Order: sequence, then structure tokens, then C-alpha cells
Amino acid sequence: MAKSEPHQIDIHVGNRLRSRRLVLGLSQEKLGDRLGITFQQIQKYEKGTNRVSASKLQAAAVVLSVPIGYFFEDREPQAPDGLVREVDEIGTFLVSRDGVSLNRAFTSIKSKQVRQSIITLTKALASADDTGVQADIERVTSPAPL
Repeated sequence: MAKSEPHQIDIHVGNRLRSRRLVLGLSQEKLGDRLGITFQQIQKYEKGTNRVSASKLQAAAVVLSVPIGYFFEDREPQAPDGLVREVDEIGTFLVSRDGVSLNRAFTSIKSKQVRQSIITLTKALASADDTGVQADIERVTSPAPL
């Protein structure tokens, strides 16, 4: 019998768990210790491969200082016919280590002009063709001539 894929709700709850854990700067091991489970179990919860029981979800909400509803925010109800929806790429990135780090750094920039410049640069790099990317990066990152 083939192993079934994780349910989209379990993936969403796991992503929310991971997101809050990263925002608080907790390792999987520390969160596991506080919940009385192993870090491997936290990994499985975060991937959605294991479902979080109601009692563990309540305990996680207390440890992470969020209401229980936090784990279900930003989730549209599943279609009645059970169609599996694609995982949101932006949401997945935002809960990744790079996403959290990038967002923290970006939101700490006070200057609106500097933030706008970073957005413009990022869009330019994203739309550049592969052949010109290295030249564009070198042009943007090399120091100005004296």
C-alpha cells in the first residue's frame, strides 16, 4: 500500500508552528523539550507528516504564546469535494529560515527610500536573463570608482 501524502491542513499547521518557533528563536530541540517530545517529532509536525494532537496543539499554543486559532489563520476552508490545493510558495518561503531572516533584516531598515531601492534591485535581478545576471550583480555590488 502506498504511503499517503500529508493533508494540506496538517502542512499548514506545521508551517505555522515552524514560523512561530523561528520568530521566537527556538530550536526544534528546545520546543520539543518544553512540549515533552523529541525534536524529531517536532520535525514531523512541521512537515505535516504527523498530525499534532489537540492536547499537543494546545500545549504548543501556550509555549509559543499564541491563541490556538493562530495555527489555522490564513487558511481558507478546504473545498467540500476534498480537492488538494497547491501549497502557497510565498507562505512556504516566509516560514523558511531564509524568509524569516530576510524579513527581519528588511523590516529593521528605517528608510523607506532604502527599502524601495532593495525592492527595485530584487525585481531587476529576478527579471534579468541568465546570461546577464552575473554582469548585473557585479555592476551593482562593485564599489564605485574613485
